[in-house]
Amino acid sequence: MPFSSAKSKSAQFALVSAFFIQGFLAITYLPRIPEIIDQIGVSFAVWGLIIGLAGLGSLVPLLITNRLIGKYGTRPIVRISSVMIVVTTASLGFATNGWMYFLFHALMMFSMSFFNIAVNAQSVMLQKQVKQVILGKFHAAWSIGAGISAAVSGVLASFMSLQLHLILVGALALVAFEVSIRKMLAPSEDGHHEERQASKKVPFFKSPTQLWLLAAGFFAGVFPELVMMDWSAVFAKQIMLLNPTLGAIPFASFTLAMIVGRLLIGRMTKKYHISDLSKWGGIFGAVSMLLGVLLAPPLASTAPVLALVVLSLFWAITGFGLAPMVPSFFGAAGHVSGLSTAQALSRMSLVNAIAVIGAK
Repeated sequence: MPFSSAKSKSAQFALVSAFFIQGFLAITYLPRIPEIIDQIGVSFAVWGLIIGLAGLGSLVPLLITNRLIGKYGTRPIVRISSVMIVVTTASLGFATNGWMYFLFHALMMFSMSFFNIAVNAQSVMLQKQVKQVILGKFHAAWSIGAGISAAVSGVLASFMSLQLHLILVGALALVAFEVSIRKMLAPSEDGHHEERQASKKVPFFKSPTQLWLLAAGFFAGVFPELVMMDWSAVFAKQIMLLNPTLGAIPFASFTLAMIVGRLLIGRMTKKYHISDLSKWGGIFGAVSMLLGVLLAPPLASTAPVLALVVLSLFWAITGFGLAPMVPSFFGAAGHVSGLSTAQALSRMSLVNAIAVIGAK
C-alpha cells in the first residue's frame, strides 16, 4: 500500500539497522572458533561435521515462515526471531562438548533463517513499492556489521572471556533490534495481504523454472561467504600461523570490500545489468579466493607480513566480486510469477540450505 516519503525513509533506516545488527551477531563468535573447538574438545573433521549438520536447523523455518508472514506480516516475525538470535548466539559460549554445541548451533541457524526470510521479505516488498534498487544498501549494512564485528571481536578475543563476550554483545544487540524494529513497515503497510491474495497454491516440486534457476545462482553466491565465515579463522590460525587479532584481518578485508561493492550496486546498475555484475563478479571472486589460498600459505613461515598482505588482498577482491550476487537473486525472488515474495524467498532458501549442507 502507498505510504509517505518519510515513512519510506524511516523503514529503510530501520532495515539498514536490522541488517547491521544481524551481521554483527552472525560474525561475533567466528574469531573465537579455535577457542570453541578447544573448549568442546573435537577434531577439525568433527567440527566440520558439526557445523554442516547443524545447518539442518535452518531448514524448518523455510517451511513455515512464508505462511506466518502471509498471516501476520513481516514485522512480528522479525521481532520474535531477533530475540531468538540473541539468545542462541550467546549460548554458543557455554557448550562443553560436541553434542551440546551441535544443539546450540542448530538453534542459532533456526533463528537466523527465521529472521532472514522475514527481514528480506520486508526489504523486497519495500523495494517493489518504492520502485528503486535499495536491496544493495541493506546487504551492505549486513556486511558492515560483519566487518566491524570481525575487527572488534578479534580485539575482544585478546582479553575477554568467550562467555562474557557473547553475553555483552547479545544484550546490546537485543536493545538495538527493538529500537529499529519499531520503525519497520507495519503489517498493514508491507503488502503481505495483497501478495497473499495474488499468489497461487503451487506445489514445491512444480515451482516455476525461474525459481530453480534463482536458487542455483543464489547458492553460487552465498556458499563462498559461508566458507569464509566457517573456516577463515581456522585457516588463519592453523595454516597462516596468525594470532586471533591478526587472523581476523583477512576476513575483515573480504567483508569490507564486499561492503564497498554492495554500496556501489545502485550506481553500477545504471550502466550495467545486475545479472552481468553478478556473473562476472562471481567468476573473478572465485578465482581470487583460490589464488589467496594457494599463494599465501607458502610465504607464512618466511615472510608472515607479506603472506598476510597477499591473503588479505586476494580475499578483498573476492569480497568485491561476490558483492552483487546475493542482493540480485533476492531482488529477483520478488518477481516470480504465481508466488509471493515470502514464498519465493523461502523455497529458494530451502534449496540453497539443502545444497549447503551437502556441500559442507
